Amino acid sequence: MNYKVKGTYDLLPEEAIKWEYVTNKLKEIFKKYNYKEIRTPIMEYSEVFHREGEFSDMVQKETYNFVDKGNRNITLRPEATAGIMRSVIENKSYAQNDILKYYYIGPNYRYERPQKGRFREFYQFGIEAIGLKSPYVDAEVIMLASDIITEFGLDGVLIKLNSLGDNESRLRYQKVLEEYFNSHKTGLCNDCQVRLDNNPLRILDCKIDGPKDIVKNAPKSIDYLTDNSKLHFEKVLKVLDENKINYEIDHNLVRGIDYYSETVFEIHAHIKDFGNANTLGGGGAYDNLSIDLGGPELTGIGFSFGMERFIEALEVSGVMPNMEYILDAYIITFDESFNQFASHVLKELRDANITSEMDYDTKSVKSKMKKAIKLNPKYLIFIGEDEVKNNLVSVKDTETQEQQQMKLEELLKLLGGK
Repeated sequence: MNYKVKGTYDLLPEEAIKWEYVTNKLKEIFKKYNYKEIRTPIMEYSEVFHREGEFSDMVQKETYNFVDKGNRNITLRPEATAGIMRSVIENKSYAQNDILKYYYIGPNYRYERPQKGRFREFYQFGIEAIGLKSPYVDAEVIMLASDIITEFGLDGVLIKLNSLGDNESRLRYQKVLEEYFNSHKTGLCNDCQVRLDNNPLRILDCKIDGPKDIVKNAPKSIDYLTDNSKLHFEKVLKVLDENKINYEIDHNLVRGIDYYSETVFEIHAHIKDFGNANTLGGGGAYDNLSIDLGGPELTGIGFSFGMERFIEALEVSGVMPNMEYILDAYIITFDESFNQFASHVLKELRDANITSEMDYDTKSVKSKMKKAIKLNPKYLIFIGEDEVKNNLVSVKDTETQEQQQMKLEELLKLLGGK
């Protein structure tokens, strides 16, 4: 017997319908903000993710890498932003408008320890706004993330915010952090001692050292911002205040990928019985990613949510609607010789956008009825000798138990076909 790959899952119909609901509602929200869908390959040349200066755990430890038959280094995408920026550069999309607004929904791959709500193949949905550096764009992106939480009915939205500043600000801050953590090096885990040499910002979101006082008491990035970055962040906060967005400043928030700069944020929701971590999504701005990928100077900002965790949050909170597949009509024939006529009826129903099914089994009508009851159709359609002879169908309303013969045209009208 074969089994699914560790860290993956089968999305069965009773779960898939929930994903369909969430996806459709997300697309409605994105449309309001004038975001358009983009789809990029799930595999890219490895240098798209394994860029010089990228020391995040995601890239260093968790990517799925392989050499293809053409001896090319390929990586399954661990996140969407880098591939989208690659696409923008390659297709010269930046020449079309001063700001590109994209949304995406799709799978990603990371080799990490599978656990509740965390898989090696996982789906993310999110957005990217590329091409215009503006505090008002930053604020709009954050408000869109907040709207997703509220429009799905989740309570207690809280945005956690920080600013890493521009390149000059980051260099200032990294130098101060390096000096600070060097004086506390013995208190750091082995990974963070390596991060100290590569990128000390990574220490701030370490799962091991993060809760320690030496990290909590570390210098704050906001104290080392340039005047431009400080003004940029102040304007973001003013827009959020104006629109009554609930937020708090988290000085240790740096996010998990090294390309972030300026505004970074996480989206939290108060969800009872959901565990300690109520973070549903997060993101931030990036000024250097395009240049790192060989493109022009292009700024961007975006966020992503984990689909699996988001749907789990909806279910735990009790705001996921009761989703089920609705079957309008189920055709039962009294003999195989009537199947040809029944197939014509079935096609007419489907052409009228009526969800329909037919029992092709040659077993007894009693057996067919048992199957029909499990499928719970709105109407049962019986076809026997009399129906075929007179070009009729016998229709039974499964709720009222009323049954009558009628012409096909009347059936289509009854079931509300187009």
